[in-house]
Amino acid sequence: MLSSWNDTLHFCRWSGVYCSRRHVNRVVELNLFSYGLVGSLSPHIGNLTFLRTTVLQSNSFCGKAPSEIDRLFHLRVLFLSNDSFQGTVPTNLTHCSEIRELNLVDKKLEDKILEELGSLSKLRTLGLANNNLTGRIPASLGNLLSFTLLLIGDNNLEGSIPEDLGRTTIERIQIGINRLTSTIPSSLYNLSNMRDIKLGANQPEGSLSLDIGVAFPHLSQLVLAEN
Repeated sequence: MLSSWNDTLHFCRWSGVYCSRRHVNRVVELNLFSYGLVGSLSPHIGNLTFLRTTVLQSNSFCGKAPSEIDRLFHLRVLFLSNDSFQGTVPTNLTHCSEIRELNLVDKKLEDKILEELGSLSKLRTLGLANNNLTGRIPASLGNLLSFTLLLIGDNNLEGSIPEDLGRTTIERIQIGINRLTSTIPSSLYNLSNMRDIKLGANQPEGSLSLDIGVAFPHLSQLVLAEN
């Protein structure tokens, strides 16, 4: 699929590469979904400073995401799911202050969910499911006032669901298959746009509100199995 990546063709015409119409020869999108790529991600990606969308999921990248990614100040979408990146959630991602969608699902990430992710004020969706993350869900995620989707199921998270999430506009929360000890916190019952709650396979204590159907009139999925 990358046969077009050669000097006989301008790079703005390479497969999966999209350039700006406004800024000449500036790459704004890399969409290399399932291109069969292997090896490490080049640190030179940090030179694409106009990059807004990066979709590298479903390839076979290995190692850690390069630290140079923190130069991508215009980055809005980053999909690295279903790859083989290892290590922790890159702390340098917090320098990408324009990011809206961050998907690191189905990788080999370890350690904790960064408190610093709460500083990404424009973040709307966060996918960290199916990793090896430990610790608690950071209360700082409550600072994400435009937050709509949280996917952190199938990890080793413990503790309770932060009350602070009630300050967001979250609509879908999927945190099953962890070791969480709380049910739905009272603050979340104020989020009338909630559509999807998956809390199955945890260790919750307590009970649900009898008014859950009233609090969540748009709810289409409620999964509490194996609790």
